[in-house]
Order: sequence, then C-alpha cells, then structure tokens
Amino acid sequence: MSSASALDTTPLDQAVRDLREHAGSWTATALPERIALLERMLPRIAAEAPGMVADAAAAKGYAADSAWAAEDWASAPWALAQSVGAQLHVLRRIAAGRTPVPEKAVRDHDGRTVVDVFPATGSDRLLLNGFTAQVWTRPGTTREQVLARAAGEYRGRPGEPAVALVLGAGNIAAITPLDILHKLYAEGQVVLAKMNPVNAYLRPRFEAVFSEFMERGWLRFIDGGAAEGAYLTTHDGIDTIHVTGSERTHDAIVWGTDENAEERRRTDTPLNGKPFTSELGGVSPCIVTPGPWSAADFRFQAEHIVTSKLNNSGHNCVASQLLLVPRHWDGTERLLAEIRHVLRELPQRGDYYPGAADRVTAATHDHPEAESHGDEPGCRVLVPDISDPDDPLLTVEVFASVLGVVRLPGEDAPQFLRAATEFANDKLPGTLGATLLVHPRTERAHRAAVDEAISSLRYGTLGVNCWSAFGFLLGYTPWGAHPGHTRQDIGSGIGFVHNAFLLEDVEKTVLRAPFAPAPRGLFTGSPSLSPRPPYYVTNRTGRTTMERLTAYAADGKARRLLGIFASALRG
Repeated sequence: MSSASALDTTPLDQAVRDLREHAGSWTATALPERIALLERMLPRIAAEAPGMVADAAAAKGYAADSAWAAEDWASAPWALAQSVGAQLHVLRRIAAGRTPVPEKAVRDHDGRTVVDVFPATGSDRLLLNGFTAQVWTRPGTTREQVLARAAGEYRGRPGEPAVALVLGAGNIAAITPLDILHKLYAEGQVVLAKMNPVNAYLRPRFEAVFSEFMERGWLRFIDGGAAEGAYLTTHDGIDTIHVTGSERTHDAIVWGTDENAEERRRTDTPLNGKPFTSELGGVSPCIVTPGPWSAADFRFQAEHIVTSKLNNSGHNCVASQLLLVPRHWDGTERLLAEIRHVLRELPQRGDYYPGAADRVTAATHDHPEAESHGDEPGCRVLVPDISDPDDPLLTVEVFASVLGVVRLPGEDAPQFLRAATEFANDKLPGTLGATLLVHPRTERAHRAAVDEAISSLRYGTLGVNCWSAFGFLLGYTPWGAHPGHTRQDIGSGIGFVHNAFLLEDVEKTVLRAPFAPAPRGLFTGSPSLSPRPPYYVTNRTGRTTMERLTAYAADGKARRLLGIFASALRG
C-alpha cells in the first residue's frame, strides 16, 4: 500500500479481535496441555524443514543442496526444534514438581550469581562436547532470588491475558517463530505476527508448524510492510510490542518521524507508550588475544572469523564487523593472510538483503585501500587497517560482507585485553554480541586479565572462542542486548527472548567453545570430542550434519546419532 489512508484495515482488525477473544483461553491453558502442544509441534517442524530450507536457499540465490544451505538448516528448522526441545526440558521439570533450574546450576562466581544453562542434557554433552553457556545475573542478585524468580509464569505469577504484536525480522528465518514462542510461553500472551516482506515466503511453513495455535485462536500471521506495521503498533487491541530490526524502526514507532520526534525523545513523551521489547543489532567486534598460536590455529580461527562474517552473507545483527587485533603481535599479519585465503577459496554468493549493495559500495568508497576477495569488485570486502576514530565502520552497522580491522596497542595479552575491552565498550555502538578469541595457554597464564575482560565487556552475549550468534540457536540462552538501554537511547534494544529456563535479572550470557577442534584440542588445552562445527562456512559436510541434527532434535531417536557423528567427523 502506498499510504496508511489506502490501507484496508479490515483483515488486521479481524485478526486482533480474534486474538483478544481467545487470549483468556491461552492464559487458562494448563501446563500439561502447553507441554503437549510443543510435543505435537516437533513432527511438524521436521515435516516442514526441507521446504523451509529450499525456500530460503532459493530466495538467497543458491540450490537447496548447496554447501551454503547448511546455514539455512541451522538457522531455521534446527534452531526451532532445538528451542522447542529446550522449553520442553524445562516445562517437564516444572510439571514433575522440580525447580525450573537445577539448584546445583546456580552458584557464586567472584561475588556474582551465575547459572550454568548449557549443556542441560546428556545429548547436549554428547553432540556439542566442550560447548558451555553460563548466564550472569545482574549485580546484587542472590542465588535464592534466581531460584525463586525463575519461570514465574508457571509458579504462581502468570501474566494477564494480552495480545502481543511481533514484528518479524527478514534475515534469519527462526527469529519470528522463536519470538512467538517466547511471547506465548514466557509471557503468556497470544500473538499477532507480522512477517517481514523480505522473508514472507516462509509464512505458509510457519502456519503449518503453528497450526494448532492458529486453530485455537492464539496466533495469527499477517503480511505487509511499513503501513501495516504502523497501523498495528497503534491499534487499541495491541497490548505489547516486540521488534527485531534497526534502531530507526524502534524510534519511528516510539517517537514518530515528524519534525517533533526529537523533542518528544528529549522530553520522554512518546507517541507510543506500549510495553516494548526489542533486539536491534549494532557493530559487533571479534577480539583476537595474542598467544602461542600454531599454523593450524591460525587457519582454524580464520575459518571461524570468516564464518562470523559471511554466514547469511553478513546479514546478521551480530555478524563480526570489526576484528580487534594486537598492533605489535607477529600473529596479526599471519591471521589476516589466512582470512584472505579463506575468503578467496569459498564458493561465490551474493549479498541478497535489500540495500546491501549500496552499503558495500559506500564502504569501498570510504576506504580506497579496501580489498575485494570475490569474483566481483566490492565482494567480500576486507578493510585491513582502520585508524580514523570517525570511520563509518566504527559507527554504522553495515549488515553485509564487509570486515574491518582495528589494530590496538598492548605489549602483552593483559594490556591488549584492557585496550580492546575499553574500545569495544566505549567506541562501538550496540551491546548485542561480541566474540573473544583466546588460546587456552594464554588464558591460564593471564587468568585475571581474561576474567576481567569477560566480566567487563558489556554485551548481552559474549562468546569465548565461540561466535556469539551461537547463543541465538541454543534455546536455553537468553538473547538480547546488555541491560541499560532506555527508549530514549535504545541502542541494541531492551529485554531478552528465548531463555528456556525463564530466568529473571539477566545481565548476559557467556558462551565457551573449544579453541581447537578434536583431536587437536588435546594439544592446545581445550580437549573435547567436537570436530569443526557444522555451521562453519568451510565445513565440507555441514549441510548433511545440520539436516541430521535437525531430525534428531525433532524426534530424539538414538539411531540417528551414528549418522550425525559420521557426517560431522568428515567436515
């Protein structure tokens, strides 16, 4: 529609009315039935998985059997099945009369209360051996408070019937369904989900997966663009709003876009004062700590860094935009040489997201020294030395396949980590996700400095030897910006989603992964059974492994494990 005045609001109004009529019945749905609904959803995810992947691959410009399609298995059906499984694990604990969080998982760590949330099951320990996740609660939160406040929706503090508007994201397929599940199961609200025009082709798949929720009037999907979204955000029948997108989208909804918008922000008099949660991205860093890296370490971590940039062509809210490296470490140039090599040898693909080509063109225009490592000019851009403190790559999320390099001072690991932490916290916009690479021997030698960096980095998810985006996929791990943003200064957003343990008082998640894959991890001090992760863009069997992992996440049949291991070990 060209304008709000031309918009036919009849189907939108009807969807809101239907949801309001049924909101109370969802609130009254008992825990056993809520569990059964998720159990019945899993086979539907498995049934729709090949179609989800094929549709996404076609939209991005490659075949469903392409190696690139591993990312579509990981970020659509596997993420959805994994998250449903995580919710079922916690809800079954509650149904059995146990605490949502195992008491032994909640402990003190240097004066802070932390919760070990992953691995949560034997399968987690087997399939992702060496991967861990820990939720840090806000300072002052006690162990007793963590245990008492978790899963309030199911422990005497249910929410009031309400209708939530979820404004879907266009880049990652699982974002919209996972936000729907959070609103339903964590907040007890029925949902009107507006598909993003970029991936609205997935709507039939999602409707099939959520068919029971739709039949009972607890969920409605609609298509549309800015006009439909603007109408619904101000609708009297909408009680709360959740958006994944940009800071501009949030500000347009809350403050408006006319000449008085800035004055409203300054005086904190919003046009739209509905309860609002959001996930809005930013400029995400990957911090490379100097250490005794071998040639194999440089190659493996180059693959890791390139994955964090090229997954989904860089159209990710936590894609690594800046590589923070030590200026005086002899390993910096070796690492960059390996990154260039990985960039050149990967199969070609395009930047498909709207506006990406213009953003890449702007980046190459601003950086005459920029290197292109693809078949086309301006493809897979590396800016090898950013020194201007006002460089746009330090201030604007590029949301495409451009990686900048910032060289920071530090004669040793502690000095560099202090400089990198200060730079990331104080110079870069956004607090959604950051990645920290550190060799195990470096961490043992400089334990206090590494611990201080982990504690001080203000990000909602910090991945230690693990791209922070992995926290989006696990289900158990809260996903959102570091607390502290306000609607007047929204940054990367407010609130956490996913969060299967339904924890309150969350500050951030700290992920950890082996620094080196099996079996080489035995010699680096990061022993595990995990080979090269299947989501790496260099994994030769990643698509097959992720397809098999999805099937296992959906039905849990032990006979699938041998096939998963056979594929993973060849990657």
